[in-house]
Amino acid sequence: MKIFVTRPIPEAGLDLLRKYYPDFEMNKEDRVLSREELLERVKGAHGLLTLLTEKIDAELMDAAGPQLKVVANMAVGYDNIDVEAATARGILVTNTPGVLTHATADHAWALLFAVARRIPEAERFLRSGKFKAWGPLMFLGADIVGRTLGVVGAGRIGQAMALKSRGFDMKVLYTDEVPNQTLEKELGARRVPLEELLQNSDFVSLHVPLLPSTRHLINAERLNLMKKTAYLINTSRGPVVDEAALVEALKNGVIAGAGLDVFENEPQVHPGLLELENVVLTPHIASATVETRAKMATMAAQNLIDALQGKVPQNLVNPEVLQKK
Repeated sequence: MKIFVTRPIPEAGLDLLRKYYPDFEMNKEDRVLSREELLERVKGAHGLLTLLTEKIDAELMDAAGPQLKVVANMAVGYDNIDVEAATARGILVTNTPGVLTHATADHAWALLFAVARRIPEAERFLRSGKFKAWGPLMFLGADIVGRTLGVVGAGRIGQAMALKSRGFDMKVLYTDEVPNQTLEKELGARRVPLEELLQNSDFVSLHVPLLPSTRHLINAERLNLMKKTAYLINTSRGPVVDEAALVEALKNGVIAGAGLDVFENEPQVHPGLLELENVVLTPHIASATVETRAKMATMAAQNLIDALQGKVPQNLVNPEVLQKK
């Protein structure tokens, strides 16, 4: 039975795979395979352990062959996988929810603090040898305590982001398709329409999946609703934000700043963002803690093993596929 792992993952996940399938194959280079390489390497695979960097579509599934049983994504998101095509072919798709909740929320807070207090900008200033003396007007940033946090998407990560605001005595607004009783009970948070949230929040943090309805959810029109003193944080998916519109908003003082961990055309970053000082950029590392990535790798491996052994994986994205079996 052939198992293919598309990139090196933490050893905890590989150790689990070895216990059941010691002859699994893996791309041992820490790089994204080209499309041609990926199509060749998946041939004959019964199970694939994939990352967000691989496009798993109908063409790739057919290249693997009719014996392909499972695609185990090491991510909570799975917009890189054509789930409909997988279901039509009887292929199980799994993800790794839950284990990266706090790491991702922590990183959103790190971006919030970094951009509000101008930390990367100030560090560059210091490292370049420009710091000559303390000054009362040097790198003035924004206060956080007592301000209003707007959370767009109150699922696991959005909820964790909001709950962590308690230490800063913040007011919390949120928008979601369904009420979040935890946030309302513990924080007195209010569920409001997106437009109202944007108009009234000092910090807006995005925590929505990438769907047709959320692509460019934050566009020029909605950026113009935000306060000129407000900051936008995105640790969800890059295409949720219209990057070109964001560049113009940051250049023209429509909003004060932004903190981004994800990008519209990853790994490419809009060149306008790279030129700006009022945006903090990180290379999609919100879940990058040793413990979190180990848990993600182990969960993805377990999902794959369960599927190949005829069990229902705990994190099955397309349960309707079971009706086809």
